[in-house]
Amino acid sequence: MPRGKAGKLQQRSPAEFFAENKNIAGFDNPGKSLYTTIRELVENGLDACEQVPQLPSIVVEVSEMSKETFNEQNSVSLHSRVDETMYRDHESEKDRKKREAKEKKEAAKEAKAAAKGGGGGDKPAPKKKRGSTVGYFTVTVRDNGCGMKHDDIPKMLGTVLSGTKYGVRQARGKFGLGSKMALIWSKQSTGLPVNIKSCEKGKKNVSFCELDIDIIENKPNVLDQHTEPNEANWHGTEVKVTIEGNWTTYKAKIIQYMRLMAVITPYADFSFQFSSIKRDKDMKMRFRRRSDMMPAYPMESKYHPSSIDLETLKQLHHNSRQKTLAKFLEKDFESIEKSMSIKIAGELRLDPEMPLKELDTGKQLQQIKQLFDAMNFPKPDGSYLSPAGEYNLMLGIQKQMDPEFVATHQEKVGVFEGHAFIVEVGVCIGSSKIKKPGITLFRYANRIPMLFEAGADVTMNVAKGMKWGTYKINKATDKIGIFSSIVSTKIPFKGTSKEYIGADATEIHGAIKKAVTACASSLKQKITRRKTLREKADRKRNLEKYVSDVTNSLWSVLESEAGEEGGATAEPPSKRARTADDGDDEDDDDDDDEMELQGDEQVRAVP
Repeated sequence: MPRGKAGKLQQRSPAEFFAENKNIAGFDNPGKSLYTTIRELVENGLDACEQVPQLPSIVVEVSEMSKETFNEQNSVSLHSRVDETMYRDHESEKDRKKREAKEKKEAAKEAKAAAKGGGGGDKPAPKKKRGSTVGYFTVTVRDNGCGMKHDDIPKMLGTVLSGTKYGVRQARGKFGLGSKMALIWSKQSTGLPVNIKSCEKGKKNVSFCELDIDIIENKPNVLDQHTEPNEANWHGTEVKVTIEGNWTTYKAKIIQYMRLMAVITPYADFSFQFSSIKRDKDMKMRFRRRSDMMPAYPMESKYHPSSIDLETLKQLHHNSRQKTLAKFLEKDFESIEKSMSIKIAGELRLDPEMPLKELDTGKQLQQIKQLFDAMNFPKPDGSYLSPAGEYNLMLGIQKQMDPEFVATHQEKVGVFEGHAFIVEVGVCIGSSKIKKPGITLFRYANRIPMLFEAGADVTMNVAKGMKWGTYKINKATDKIGIFSSIVSTKIPFKGTSKEYIGADATEIHGAIKKAVTACASSLKQKITRRKTLREKADRKRNLEKYVSDVTNSLWSVLESEAGEEGGATAEPPSKRARTADDGDDEDDDDDDDEMELQGDEQVRAVP
């Protein structure tokens, strides 16, 4: 650009912005993109089921596709190489000789060590350098939820920042990004469209749509859309997308995500299937429904006066259907009753019945905002929130973690920056699914797992500050699992990744600490009781060892006394086996007092 000359003014669509900044939506690399695609589609399915409401049945299928198959399906023909030196895998003659000499030297060294009996055979073979594990994958996610209207499908899945989750509501997602980003990533990595099949409950026709997205214009590009008779009386949505991904690097995260979803939603049935190219790494997992108690669908709330900024206040004023100032304050805000709305108008020296359209959007709205900041309003009651519930959290932990002990606790409604929140915590001890002793965190925000950046999370800060020894828990030897779940109309995430909550959220920090302490106190009682029962059983076993000897000794004394008195003698009792078992003799009722799994494993992984 010539010096001193201004650049041309440009404007970008939301789709174009997020296509260039994929990391904001969790599409950092092919592996993370595969994980995020599955996650977003699963959560959309859960939302669709809970909205009906319908006990969720979510089916996830991931099929690996070879490059040759991908090219065949898309009519892409690869020519034979003309110049080998242009390719990344090319090995020059010099590099080849160097590699062969090194291999020959290593082979001679190993043969010499083996001849001397130096144990060279015990040395593990060097690992082969693996090539790129990035490939093509078709991801299909099917639910039995509410479905989508035929005409709404293109806009709901093909327009970034369009959705139904805006407003003051607890939601798994808020920005209308998830499924749209999967479509954008598909377009960028494979160039293939997304296929959608959907039907509303009770409808006679099933909608089919093949969809692409115009990133520059942020508009859906419908390639095909039609309906077919709903002969199977099916309802729900199925989304099928082909993307570039990396199963090898994110396999563990994907499986962990599915397991943690089964913990927080035990009322859902999850089926997961992975199909590899060679079929030797195929995998099936089933997380069966354990509960039919589904939490209520989160309700939309009004803005609390302490949670709004000036721009939000202007938007509420512009969109309000109320006629007067008093009605605007009473009807469009939480925690403002009729009497208080009149007092607020009086404090502003305004007539409560003044027409709302006459309110000065500059000066007077600024005065309202400053008054809101200074006033003491009743806290939001949080009745519109929908936590998982202690019962569901307990069932989920029992089903997936197989713990020795588990305790759960739900704190009362708290408020952070004008937004209500509820904290639920579960703590388990001795889980067979936790690999090593110490603290392992499992975190949820609005009932979705957070798998990354746990070390910076507020729950980790609380866990590190706990004096576990006070509760008969040894952090060095016990396997401690801490499950923290926060639901709110606004989760105070740190960073764009939305993977952790900072410890500077003092109200949330305090609520988590109280909940963890309550769980630890409950576990202390269970651990103490088990110790008491074991000590009682040990004393009983020790006494039983001497029953036969004491019996014979007493008989000898009685026989001696009887002989001195000239009485008849009786046969001594035969030496018999001890009546009590030498093994554990704890009461059968103990199992009812301890919260333990009874081997009812509900999840199976088939390699």
